Amino acid sequence: MPPFTSPQMPSTLTSPYHLQPPNATRPMKQAMHPMPRPPEFELPTRKQRLLQPNRRTNPAIWCGAILCVMFSLLLIIAGIVTLIVFLVIKPRYPSFDTTNASLNSIYIDSPAYYNGDLTFLANFSNPNHKIDVIFQYLSIELYFKDRLIAAQALQPFAQRSGESRIQAIHMISSQVYLPPEISMEIQEQMRSNRVIYNIRGTFKVKASLGFGHFTYWIYGRCEIELTAPPSGVLVARNCRTKQ
Repeated sequence: MPPFTSPQMPSTLTSPYHLQPPNATRPMKQAMHPMPRPPEFELPTRKQRLLQPNRRTNPAIWCGAILCVMFSLLLIIAGIVTLIVFLVIKPRYPSFDTTNASLNSIYIDSPAYYNGDLTFLANFSNPNHKIDVIFQYLSIELYFKDRLIAAQALQPFAQRSGESRIQAIHMISSQVYLPPEISMEIQEQMRSNRVIYNIRGTFKVKASLGFGHFTYWIYGRCEIELTAPPSGVLVARNCRTKQ
């Protein structure tokens, strides 16, 4: 019996690598390694960056910087000069006060309408020794409790340093509506012979120095207590002026 022999496999199956060209595996090896960066895209090294020449600054930028520095210096100098002037001169606000007052009449028409006649002397003082002032706007209002019952505007005037001005102000109220509780409060104060009013002044003042001027607002507040009319006189007052 002839010996057993295995069948011969085709040569194409026993050697699968014979079907591929010799350079078939090169694309895979090349994909594993990145392509070198072109020379024009290479980033400069630190040494190269240090050796690069500096760009020239635009002259307009230099001019703007110089102007900003000069403007800042001028502001600082002006602030220092203003501070020194204020410390030397020590400016003070003008004051508003009431030196005398008389309550001529009060009449309640029906239960809700108030009629009254009040005269008082307003004293405006300029306590500064080196500053002249001008009262450019003056408004005086008369209140009972928080209800406005009369108002009057005054003519502007000037005051030299250290001067005082006394001006008579006549406040007339006619048919001013008041809530019933306010009207009852006035009648109660008249029976107790003590009537209390509030005077509010609003003033725009211009202060003049030797080299310039500045404008500001001040507010005068006075609470006055008078006896009942027809011969009501001032018995107490409390006045203050603030900015």
